[in-house]
Amino acid sequence: MRKSGVTLTTQTVVLIVAVIMWIALSFMSPHFLTITNVQNIMRQMAIQGVLAVAEVLVILTAGIDLSVGSLVALVNISMSKMLVAKVMSIPMIIVVMLLMSALVGFTNGVMVYDLKIPPFIATLGMMTILRGITLLISGGSNVFGLPRSIADFASGNFLGLPNIFWFLIISVALVEFILRRTSFGRYVYALGSNVEAARLSGVNIRVVTYGVYTLASTLVGLAGILETSRLWMGVPTTGTGYELDAIAAAVLGGASLFGAEGNAFGAFIGALIMTTIYNGAVLLNVNPFWQRIIVGIILVITVAVDQLRKRRTG
Repeated sequence: MRKSGVTLTTQTVVLIVAVIMWIALSFMSPHFLTITNVQNIMRQMAIQGVLAVAEVLVILTAGIDLSVGSLVALVNISMSKMLVAKVMSIPMIIVVMLLMSALVGFTNGVMVYDLKIPPFIATLGMMTILRGITLLISGGSNVFGLPRSIADFASGNFLGLPNIFWFLIISVALVEFILRRTSFGRYVYALGSNVEAARLSGVNIRVVTYGVYTLASTLVGLAGILETSRLWMGVPTTGTGYELDAIAAAVLGGASLFGAEGNAFGAFIGALIMTTIYNGAVLLNVNPFWQRIIVGIILVITVAVDQLRKRRTG
């Protein structure tokens, strides 16, 4: 069974790259290291980071989840409509959104384990379904009129850090604890390392598969709630491309698409790199289309390096 510590070297290198990027951007733009911009980076990173943590959980089992962006959009639109209609209190709406997200994850788990559908196809199908539902219930239009308190929460700070950034910190700490300190976490690594060996060792593959996808989608639901707070409206097209960013951040942070390698802290570092790229590109007036090209190139190079490392160690 592989431990999360094997990604330490990768994470250290990526962290050094992040530091170099911050130093370079501080010279290239006088606005980069301002308090306002750093807090803006944290707010952007909060959502992307939570999604990366969710993606790591699935990748650890040698799976993939392509539905994260569409689920963010569904939560965003559903929550916005419920807030505008005032069907229940805000805390209850949040609970409903998390339960709905958990149900989506559980369904993904059923498709992967019981129906034996490859994770790529199962979550690709779920991605399409959720996006269709989102467009259907929104009519393709934005939803306005959300309570001001929703926007105030996203723009507010606690102990000098943006409110929504604390949710990323909590998510990383929680998932790190689960992976490092619980039997479920050990089973997740075992499943990603060798399914048959894990089964013969007494690991309940069904429960672990259900648990991983359910927990991952619950975190995605949290990201959708944070996105709603940040946008202060419902946007049916939000979340587009988030799955690519989440996967890229997870892989940059040391997660292996072969499974059993990676952790939540690595996802945090990967999200920092991704957010820094996007933020720096905006400050330097880089064409937005180039941003996507850069991310794609980084993802391909990172996976290629991981493949070469696997061949040498294999």
